[in-house]
Amino acid sequence: MEQVNWGIIGCGNVTEKKSGPAFNKVANSRLVAVMRRNAEKAADYAKRHGVPKWYSDADDLINDNEVNAVYVATPPKYHAAYAIKAMRAGKAVYVEKPMAMNEAECREMIAVSHETKQPLFVAFYRRALPYFIEIKRLINSGAIGEVKMVQLKFHSPAKPEELNPEMVKGWRVDPSISGGGHFHDMASHQLDYLTYLLGSVKTIKSVAKNTAGLYQADDTVLAVMEFESGVLFSGSWCFTVPNSLTIDQTEIIGTKGKLTFSFFREPIITLEKVDFIPEQIEIPYPEHVQQPFITCMVQELLGGEKAPSNGETGIESTILMDKITEK
Repeated sequence: MEQVNWGIIGCGNVTEKKSGPAFNKVANSRLVAVMRRNAEKAADYAKRHGVPKWYSDADDLINDNEVNAVYVATPPKYHAAYAIKAMRAGKAVYVEKPMAMNEAECREMIAVSHETKQPLFVAFYRRALPYFIEIKRLINSGAIGEVKMVQLKFHSPAKPEELNPEMVKGWRVDPSISGGGHFHDMASHQLDYLTYLLGSVKTIKSVAKNTAGLYQADDTVLAVMEFESGVLFSGSWCFTVPNSLTIDQTEIIGTKGKLTFSFFREPIITLEKVDFIPEQIEIPYPEHVQQPFITCMVQELLGGEKAPSNGETGIESTILMDKITEK
């Protein structure tokens, strides 16, 4: 492969800025086709982003001979089926997070990747973002000593359509489409990065409940975990708090200090070391947050260094979420 020619299945909101334009900004990479079931929206996306071809049928995109890599950016319900079909058609696959609806679907995708020898990547792009690379560097350099504990709080208000019984709820809170609720959507990134940072998890205790009755999915989750390394973790997620109680904060506490950062808000790391004045490190996100990871995938597909997220790593957050929510 001399150039990676991408096709997107599901050119919705996530592809407008986070990922779509980046495929044309990476060397030896080009976005050549997009697909959406609504033909009018597919054609509009292609026109606005300068994509040569558009389809309203996924099979047509998968069978396009010019396309040699497929990005599955649909809701999780469709990840496994499209990914498997694309790999069987001889295409490399990049699938949005969470990887699939559950562990079983993830394992099937991995098996097909091995069978077809087609690469399978998962969109845990924080592994390639400079902001999160710096957090990992600080941990590995011993900036806060030996890591002992992680405390995570992610609390956000319900969305307007969730509060109005007469409005249609988004697919993210429909477990039959998303595999869970907002927890599965947001915590997949957090849990993936923490396992990348700290290794595998040994034990889990948790409670997951729907406390507000706004939709079917869990809206409040508490989890306590122990990593194989002995690091302890406590996390709380709630998606129905008042606006004033919104928080996205993770603290990594070590023997010589701690790091405080946000997964989804301001890209600022606060480093507090014993007997030192706290230091704030700001590393802005790139215009297209998936571009650094897309660069990694293209390099691997062209025979270079391996990308940091694939099927074998991508499944880990799904396994943890299944256990936390007792699926």
